[in-house]
Amino acid sequence: MSSQASIVSLCAALALCQACTLTSQRVAPATLGTPTSVVEMEKLLDEPGPIEASTITSADWEVPLEGLVNLDSPGARAAHLVDRPEPIHIYSHLLRHPRYGSYLIDTGVAQRLADDPGGAGVAWPIRTFMHLEKLRVRTPTAQIVAGIPGGLQGVFFTHLHVDHISGMPEIPSSAALFVGRGESTATSLQNAFVRGTTNRLLEGKADLQEWPFRRDEAQGHLAVGEVLDIFGDGSAFAISVPGHTPGSTAYVVRSTRGAVLYTGDCSHTRWGWEHDVEPGSYTADQPLNRESLLWLRALAARHPQMQVRFGHQD
Repeated sequence: MSSQASIVSLCAALALCQACTLTSQRVAPATLGTPTSVVEMEKLLDEPGPIEASTITSADWEVPLEGLVNLDSPGARAAHLVDRPEPIHIYSHLLRHPRYGSYLIDTGVAQRLADDPGGAGVAWPIRTFMHLEKLRVRTPTAQIVAGIPGGLQGVFFTHLHVDHISGMPEIPSSAALFVGRGESTATSLQNAFVRGTTNRLLEGKADLQEWPFRRDEAQGHLAVGEVLDIFGDGSAFAISVPGHTPGSTAYVVRSTRGAVLYTGDCSHTRWGWEHDVEPGSYTADQPLNRESLLWLRALAARHPQMQVRFGHQD
């Protein structure tokens, strides 16, 4: 084949890949979640609720800071931040509702994925990009699930990046899976590189149930700050915070010890949160991520007793 023909073929392949969705896993409307308003949610946030909530550090990890924090932002420049290896964690958050059972926010890490990432379905380019050689499992997903009385009812995903679904090989196939609207079905060129890995990790698991967040059709993305009452009793809420990914979702839970906000990767780090700096190169749409970040920051400022759990740091 001539070089010109090779270039044409490559361009055609790239054009085709731009229509790639993140996964071929089936998608269905969510069986949980009733639209509500921010005002109605906030009426409840200063009172403890019925959910027992705990955070499990599933693994320790190290990645470049430039992926976690936008080093080109004015705040990062003023602080003279430069790229460096940054210690982070991979979490899973356990929610135990006295009536509706137990759910995880994100999955932690399966031991098999750490021991044999290729065998677990993580493609070589993804293993290299993610620096999986620096991953150290503390509490594997199977151990988390085994310790849940009555079993696991489902998983609430903040988003579907590999590090947030890396426990899926050890999640029961009966567990319901909930994601933000468009998280798995939006198309992009990047999806071509992770689609195979995402499919392998979700293989044999339940359909992805989409939270019914409203889209801002004029802007072409989910409306920032859409709120769903997950169980219909004011104990837990899903909030649309697009930007890091198309369907990124934060959660607010009224625990027995007070309200807890789980930002997901809308804010990877405490530093980014406290300085209003959005994530770096790991984020699909930084301006939109910043809008979502500032929305969550304002929510937390109105409820200073609310605990905040960031995507990858304490």
